[in-house]
Amino acid sequence: MGAQSGARFSRHGRRLAPSVRCRMMPAMVVGNRNLHRQGPARAGRHIVAICAVLAMASLSIGPARANDSPAMMFLGGGYTGDILADRESGGVFSFHFRSGPEFEVLHVRPSVGGLIATNGSAYGWLGLNLDLYFGSRIVATPSTAIGAYGKGNGQDLGGILKFRNGLDVAWRFDDWTRLGVGFHYMSNYGIEDRDPGIASVMLFYAHPLGSLIP
Repeated sequence: MGAQSGARFSRHGRRLAPSVRCRMMPAMVVGNRNLHRQGPARAGRHIVAICAVLAMASLSIGPARANDSPAMMFLGGGYTGDILADRESGGVFSFHFRSGPEFEVLHVRPSVGGLIATNGSAYGWLGLNLDLYFGSRIVATPSTAIGAYGKGNGQDLGGILKFRNGLDVAWRFDDWTRLGVGFHYMSNYGIEDRDPGIASVMLFYAHPLGSLIP
């Protein structure tokens, strides 16, 4: 009985020889390490793909479509939660600033902002945005961002670091103000063990920053 108590068996009930056990344990450790490494790799590929799409889209914009809009402040409100899947839901309010042409590279501009939901969750980010004009009034803006998330009483998204990608579509007025709607999806893209992700839809208003500062 003493000899049997230290024996190990496979999942099929067969007893494993000591040499077999020694070979299996390093393989299991290496396998687990590889699984943990796959998350950042997937997230990295995703961000690289988004940046490549933004770069190709920016190169397709000729000088006549160049974006000469000023720095802008955006305010928005809408709904977050069970849009694509079963998630903690609630109202959401956002604000962010997009730079003017002085920080533009290949038509891509940086932004900084944050959002807070009625369930107490919050997110702050740094991002990149690209304005694509259809005529002189309709503006479509794909964006990608990285930031920190606090769940409050809302959805547990598996950690603090989050990526946020989305698309805004707006109408531009003569004074450069905009009124539009945006859809965004936030996730850690496999970096953490849990990655439920959450979507939001918001109506927003944008105003030139220069006219707000004396």
